[in-house]
Formats: sequence, structure tokens, C-alpha cells
Amino acid sequence: MEAIVLAGGLGTRLASRLQGLPKPMAPVAGRPFLEILLAQLRRCGCTRVLLSVGHLHSIIQNHFGSSFDGMTIDYVVESTPLGTGGAIRLALDRAREESVLVLNGDTFLDANYASMMSFHAECGAAVTLAVVHCDDVSRYGGVTIDGQRVVGFEEKGRSGPGPKAGWISAGTYVLARNLAWPPALAEKFSIERDFFASEVARLRPAAFKVEGFFLDIGIPEDYDRTQTELARFIA
Repeated sequence: MEAIVLAGGLGTRLASRLQGLPKPMAPVAGRPFLEILLAQLRRCGCTRVLLSVGHLHSIIQNHFGSSFDGMTIDYVVESTPLGTGGAIRLALDRAREESVLVLNGDTFLDANYASMMSFHAECGAAVTLAVVHCDDVSRYGGVTIDGQRVVGFEEKGRSGPGPKAGWISAGTYVLARNLAWPPALAEKFSIERDFFASEVARLRPAAFKVEGFFLDIGIPEDYDRTQTELARFIA
């Protein structure tokens, strides 16, 4: 298994907690959050990780070096921010496997990634999204599922008055290495808004439903939750 981890975000909303660290290195119970993600990947059988880095990338590189627990680490450095889509497209050029797992470096998902890779292969999809059920999709934006396929996306904040339960993307994907990108895409773009949503009819992404714990540390309140709620996942 080969994985891309997006670890180049600025962490603007979390700046008060970071104390000069890049967001993926935010400490959780005394351990960098990114280290927790890498340990999870190793347990699932991952052998190579491409860390997509940018902001304060030297801190990440100096901490991990070229390997973690026997897993090879290579770095793809963004000279300027490329958005999630641009960063993924750049990293896929360095991938070796036919299908590659992609994680956001500020999100934890309790999922069996080996099973997700198998599901992706069985579906014959170019794109597979991990999806989780949420009591209120307005913060994340919902996804519409028909059987095992994602057929539509709902923008953040568009759920109407009051909480609306539904499926959301967990920010974890499996992508074909030779994914066909639309020629009109800019160098910097959002993978979900500018690619998945606009190309959903062509891509027909597979939906891998996950019932496990999900947490995005992007805002201070949720980051503070990690100190206790992620404790059981730290080996």
C-alpha cells in the first residue's frame, strides 16, 4: 500500500494552539498528530508514504526523516500553496502503485484502509471516497449516495435551517495514479469542490462507508477534543 498525506496546510484557524508548528505536527497527548496518522497507516500495511508538505515543511522533515517504523517516507514540497487538488496531483506524479490512498493531515478516521483499498479495486472505480454519517452536514458539506456510488455533493452551509443529518466526505480517498484531470483545471484547486463535485457524473466515485470515529482538528474546539478522544488510538 502506498499513501499520500496532505501535510502542507497553513493552520490559520488553529494558530493559537500551534506555537509555531505546522498544523499536522500539533501535539496530541504529547505526540505529533501526523505521527498518529503514520502509525495507523503502518498498522494497515502501508509501505511507502508521500508527505505533501509546504508551510514549515523543514520541521516535518527533520522530525521524520526518510522513514517511520520501517515505512519509507518521501517528500513532495509545494513551493506555493496548491490547494488540496493541486497538491494531490503533484504527489500522484511521484506515486508508483496503480491506486493510492490519500489522507488529510488534519483528520483522523478510524477506518481499515486495507479494506478500503480492496473495496476500491472491487468497484473498479477511479476514485473512492470514505464517507461517514453526520448529525449535521452543514460544516463539511454533504454527499448524496446511490447504492455504492457518490452521485452528488452539497456545499458547506447549504443544508438549510436547523441541523441536517447525512453523509459527508471524511477527506480520505483512493485514487487511480493515472487519473484523468480536466485540461481546464488551474494549478491550484480544491479536490472536492473543483474536481469531484464538477466531475461526479463522469467519475461516479465509489462510496466506502465508515462507522468508526472521525475527527477533524481544523478548529480549536475539535483540536482540544483530540487530547482525550484519540487516546485509545495511540499505540
